[in-house]
Amino acid sequence: MITQTAKDGFDFIVKGALASALSASSDDRCEVEVIDNVKDITEKKVVLLTVSSYLFRVMTLFYFTLNRETRQHFAAINHGDVETMSESDFLDVICECGNIFCGALNRELAHHFPHLGMSTPNVLDRDCVDYLQELEAGYIKHFKISINETLTMHASLCVCDFADIDFTVDMTQAEEETNGELELF
Repeated sequence: MITQTAKDGFDFIVKGALASALSASSDDRCEVEVIDNVKDITEKKVVLLTVSSYLFRVMTLFYFTLNRETRQHFAAINHGDVETMSESDFLDVICECGNIFCGALNRELAHHFPHLGMSTPNVLDRDCVDYLQELEAGYIKHFKISINETLTMHASLCVCDFADIDFTVDMTQAEEETNGELELF
């Protein structure tokens, strides 16, 4: 069982991690809100990452479609030219943003749970998300991400619990965190 306090903590951490990982500059406005209907998620692909412990497996799903707006935003994150970036370059940047997001989630959860492990990104078709309910997860939440009112993306959180999960996150102050520059090797 996952307590309501833990669910609120997961939501708070995910919202902050998404805003941090998806901002191309400090001037970007990134708003993250909870949505109820997974059918509102229309992107074609998803990056799946996990944070696991002995008590739970947290799957984070980051949705995208490589349209013009998405390409422009991720080129800006990479400090690159949208015209010279290949599809593979865009996938690398999107996966690295997923890593940054998942890493922030991992860091916050490490304050409460020892022995966490993180996966590498896996790019899947969006249709896989329709089967999340089959995992019989203790908690699933979907998020709409609006960046500068020009780009809308989505993310999902799926927590499979293997034991009771309860923790409290200090939500009174959002920690200002710098992730440094995005560098691809």
